[in-house]
Amino acid sequence: MQTVDSSELAILRALVEGTVQTTGEDFLRSLVRSLCTTIGVANGFIAEFTSDKTRIRSLAFWEHGQFIDNQEWELAGTPCVDVLAGKLCHYPSDLAKIFPKEEGIESYLGVPLQDADGQILGHLAIFDERAMPEEPRLLYTFKIFAARAAAELNRIRVEELRQQSEQRYKDLFDEAPIAYVHEDTDTRFQAANQAAMRILGITPEQVPGLIGSSFVPDTPEAQQRLQLALKSIEDGTNNDGVVLELRRRDNDQPIWIQWWSKLDPSRQYMRTMFIDITERVLMKREQARLQAQNLYLQEEIKSTHNFDDIIGRSPALQSLLNQVQRVAQTDASVLIQGESGTGKELIARAIHAASPRKNRPLIKVNCAALPSSLIESELFGHEKGAFTGAINKRIGRFELAEGGTLFLDEVGEIPLDVQVKLLRVIQEREFERVGGQVPIKMDVRVITATNRDLLTEVAEKNFREDLFYRLNVFPLTTPPLRERLEDIPLLVNFLIAKFAPKIGKKITGVSAQSMQRLQNYRWPGNIRELENIIERAVILTDTPILDIGPEQLPAAADAGVKNTAGGDTSLDSIAKEHILSVLEQTRWVIEGPNGAAQRLNLKPSTLRYRMQKLGIAKTNR
Repeated sequence: MQTVDSSELAILRALVEGTVQTTGEDFLRSLVRSLCTTIGVANGFIAEFTSDKTRIRSLAFWEHGQFIDNQEWELAGTPCVDVLAGKLCHYPSDLAKIFPKEEGIESYLGVPLQDADGQILGHLAIFDERAMPEEPRLLYTFKIFAARAAAELNRIRVEELRQQSEQRYKDLFDEAPIAYVHEDTDTRFQAANQAAMRILGITPEQVPGLIGSSFVPDTPEAQQRLQLALKSIEDGTNNDGVVLELRRRDNDQPIWIQWWSKLDPSRQYMRTMFIDITERVLMKREQARLQAQNLYLQEEIKSTHNFDDIIGRSPALQSLLNQVQRVAQTDASVLIQGESGTGKELIARAIHAASPRKNRPLIKVNCAALPSSLIESELFGHEKGAFTGAINKRIGRFELAEGGTLFLDEVGEIPLDVQVKLLRVIQEREFERVGGQVPIKMDVRVITATNRDLLTEVAEKNFREDLFYRLNVFPLTTPPLRERLEDIPLLVNFLIAKFAPKIGKKITGVSAQSMQRLQNYRWPGNIRELENIIERAVILTDTPILDIGPEQLPAAADAGVKNTAGGDTSLDSIAKEHILSVLEQTRWVIEGPNGAAQRLNLKPSTLRYRMQKLGIAKTNR
């Protein structure tokens, strides 16, 4: 058995004891010191080559019992140049004679430090002012230290490359324009880059342990999307990106992201990335709102309004228009009251046209024409699946009127439960779609109209008092036609000019007797009734002078005259007489082209409702 020399053991012990508890630069310094002490030389260093291989810099430099600052020098003219060639270089004596730059140095021993692939990383060298005889023990000891130095230098290089790679990855991760998150399968965050924190409204301190799914709002649609997204990760089908709705942590504002996530091979963690598509989603919503608004306006264009303008110069009308001009410049809520057919919608349009909102839409809702179960959805819209039959999301009239004016006609027909929500919208300036939980801010002026006595409705608990005062900021009353008798000739001529060309007749005027007859009539149906009578007379006439006989006026004309002489002139009484008159003319036929509803310009359901309210039944006459 071969025995180990005690001097070899001493060398190994010196090497181990000097370096066992150190790494990196401390290891290299300890190794150089131990080498010089063990061999008994004055100087030594470990050095690495620069990238161009023409210069060398020390990593640890021991000189006469102490470390000196690291240095860098040219290889040319030094014994180190031979080491670069990859061979051990030993000059036992007379070094300065061979290399004049090394004045005062007598001996030198250097060996290259190579990695596993044979690439030269640097070299280990010792030198002294005394001779350094060539002996096996010296070379053996030196090679032991050189091998250990090469291993550590290689480790340092690998560690530097690893750190550089990690830093590059960290820089890419942190500074990437796309949001990246590392999270476990319970969506608990491990790390998040700057883009992710910016989108989610969080700080670096909040990241560790944050639950990603907590950003998803607690709404049926949002939660359903989240579950489908998580399942797509398990199935490995999350390829196209899932659109998720989130809430920012700092201000709770809604955001939308397109989200991709993939399990790592251990299936313990997920690598997630997402992009902010909030602007795209809001743009699509705005596009949908504008399309719905455009569709609504096209329907409005198709429908015919009573007149293209407000016709008349009576004191009652001029007083009303003066008030319209004053209130139009404000955003005050306006409540227009008056009998049916007096032009409440025209007044609403006039207010909007004279207001700063004139370039934005005027959206109309006829509350009496909608079933009570659909009024809320019509006003505020609904989310998909909010109720049976809600197969798509619907944009409500408040959203369509954004920046403009919403006209609620027949506001007295709104059910009490919807009145509560309407009051909140007017007070808070925000609303939620039916089935939705996200408040939508709105900038809409509200104008309402009714032919009911809302104060009576309030007293009878059919209309909320607080809502009435919110709507009645600036009340207007449209005068009935019987208070605008001087406007009848203007209206008649306007209507003849409107209907005659459409029917293909040339009418130059109205007989004086007919005009007198029209001005004597009390007009319970107001301008709408006048419009129907003139259109019918134009159809029937065969002469250029329009003649309207007594038979062409409803039988209620006389009743109207009697009422002015001291009978019951209440709105309900006049309306009841007029409806009864039309019902008798149509022989109590309500629906159809010749029915009473058509003549009264009402829906059959609305006419039946009013008949029931006024106590009109066929046995009455």
